[in-house]
This record gives sequence, C-alpha cells and structure tokens, in this order.
Amino acid sequence: MRAVIVAAFVAFALTMALTPLAAKAFRRLKAGQPIRTDGPQTHLAKAGTPTMGGVVFIVTTVLAYAAGHLVLMALPERVDGVVLNRPTGFTATGLVLIGLFITCGAVGFIDDWLKIRRKHSGGISGRAKVIGLSIAATIFGVMAVYYTGSIDSPDISETVATPFISFTRDIPELDITKIGMVVVIVLLVNATANGVNLTDGLDGLATGASMMAFVAFIIIGFWEYRHWCGGAQPAENLCYDVRDPLEIALIAGAAAGAMFGFLWWNTSPAQIFMGDSGSLSLGALIAGLAFASKTILLLPILGALFVITTASVMIQVTSFKLTGRRVFRMSPIQHHFELAGWSEVTIVVRFWIIAGIGVAIALGFFFADFLRIAG
Repeated sequence: MRAVIVAAFVAFALTMALTPLAAKAFRRLKAGQPIRTDGPQTHLAKAGTPTMGGVVFIVTTVLAYAAGHLVLMALPERVDGVVLNRPTGFTATGLVLIGLFITCGAVGFIDDWLKIRRKHSGGISGRAKVIGLSIAATIFGVMAVYYTGSIDSPDISETVATPFISFTRDIPELDITKIGMVVVIVLLVNATANGVNLTDGLDGLATGASMMAFVAFIIIGFWEYRHWCGGAQPAENLCYDVRDPLEIALIAGAAAGAMFGFLWWNTSPAQIFMGDSGSLSLGALIAGLAFASKTILLLPILGALFVITTASVMIQVTSFKLTGRRVFRMSPIQHHFELAGWSEVTIVVRFWIIAGIGVAIALGFFFADFLRIAG
C-alpha cells in the first residue's frame, strides 16, 4: 500500500505544480478552447481558456507510476515472515494499461489541436475518433488477451465472470472466446471514453467523477491483491484469479492523485480545461482497469454518471429524428439544467453526488460477492 500512496502523492504534487505552468504556456501559444456558439450563452465567457490540460495529468500519472515502482523495488521481500509477492519491475498489465491511456490521449490531443488550429469547436470527425480509439483498444486488447498471461498470473481471459467478479465456482461464466473479448474491449473503451468526453462539459465535472472511479479501483485492486490466487498464501476458495492486482491499485492511485491535483485548477472557474486529450484518456483507462480487475459488469454502475450523460444524448438524438421534438432543452443533460437556471457549481456538485452513489453501490456489490463466497 505504501507504493500506492507514494504514487498518488507524487501524481498530486506534480500535477499541482505543473498545471498552472502548462496553462500559462498554452495561453502564450494561444491554445484556447473554442466555444460552441449554439451552447449555453454563459459558456461564451470561457472562450480562450487554455485547453489540452490532459497532457499534464497523462505525463504526471506515468511518472507517478514509475515512482511507485521505485518504492516496490525498495521494499523487503518479506514482512513479518510473509512473502509480499510484489512486482519487481514494470509488468505486462501495467504497460498495457499505460499504453492504452497514452494512445487514447493522443487521439484526443489530435482533436484538441485541430480545434485550436481551426479556431472552431469541431475537431476530428466522430467517425475518425471512433476509429482512433478502436485501433488503440484493439492493439492493447490483443496484447492483454493473448500475450500477458503466465501460469501464476492469468491473462484477461475470454470469459466474462458473473455476476460481477471472478468468483465463479458456483456460477457459470459466459464464454465469448478471445476474439469476442477483444471486441468487447474495443466497444467498452469507446463507450467509456466517449461517456467521459460527453460528461466533460462543466468545470471540474468529469475530473471529480473520474477521480471517484479511480479511488474505487484503488480499493478493488488492493483488495484483490490481498486475496490473490498468485499470492504467498491464497485461500482455497477465496482468491481472485486476476493478473497483477497490485498494478491495478498502483495505476489507479497515480491517476486519482493526478485528478486531485488537476481539480484544484479545473474547478469553477477553470484555469485550464482537460480537453479531449484528457477525457478520452481517462475513459479508456477506467475501462482498462475494469477489464484488468475483471469487474467489467460493475462498470456501468461504477460509471453511472457517464452512462446517464451518454443516455441523455442518445435519447435526445433518437427523439428528434423520430418525432422532431427534443426531450431536453439541450444535451448532454448537464446543459439541460444550465438552461433551466441551475448554477454551474450546483450542477457539478449534484452530479458528483450521483457519481459517488454509483461508486458506492458498485463497491457494495463487489464486497457483497466476496462475502457471499466467504459465507
């Protein structure tokens, strides 16, 4: 746990220090966020606010992950006579997750750069964005499913555990084959990345919601590490058949710390926006952590706010195409409440509460399944 704490603190400190410097640099480069003219009129005052802040927390998360590994390398092999079974170097799981994080952030960076260059809120097309995310997800999905396994550390298999985690001794798994699992990875990376992207419409909203998701994965990853089938003394019927669970907690800790630091500068009124480089990378990492921890069926609950935001857009588009009428004043749903007269801070805090409730319910299911087996 010390390595996770160090990673979180390093990410927080670096992001706190580097974000205002990045904001000044982007401002000098005139890398301001173009604002949609058809959006809420209150947003026009935000024109020119530096964007691409996601670049900062991508870099700090990676550096903090490396710092966490330095701590792991310095720890003794045994504590109170118990073998720690910690990774001594960078693992395949960690590299796959970090690679997915960076490459999906690169797709968002291209989108941000085109918006700035064109001085228009339209960047790459929706189809190009999906293709870019799909290529990244396919590459790292294939690596995860086919090439990261070992005898003691299984890969992300072709089975989906039910109901929520990898305790399936008395509940059958859904076998979808390795190719099917890669397809599921591609679909969920796209869905989660775009869900976070759609939620990123108000200052601090996506940052705070993502931070809660990463905190949940710290808890899940560390709990799986303490009850890991590859550990020193795994319980016969109470161990998680996942690969490198400590890596899951370590990366989630680094990302959560970065979000804490970024939120200081991103809260209303934001001094810098994360941009698509931030939102797409965060969504991809959340999906990747769910796959690595074998909690993908918990993802819609843990990311409830992202699901609600995405659903509001789908409902709005479907309704308008079929009936010519809009269900909401504007979508995503946070803009509906803006036009209804809610202040930005009120919307953000209330949506954070919704995100927190989703995380709490997801963790409740996670531990309830453990207790079900233990009982």
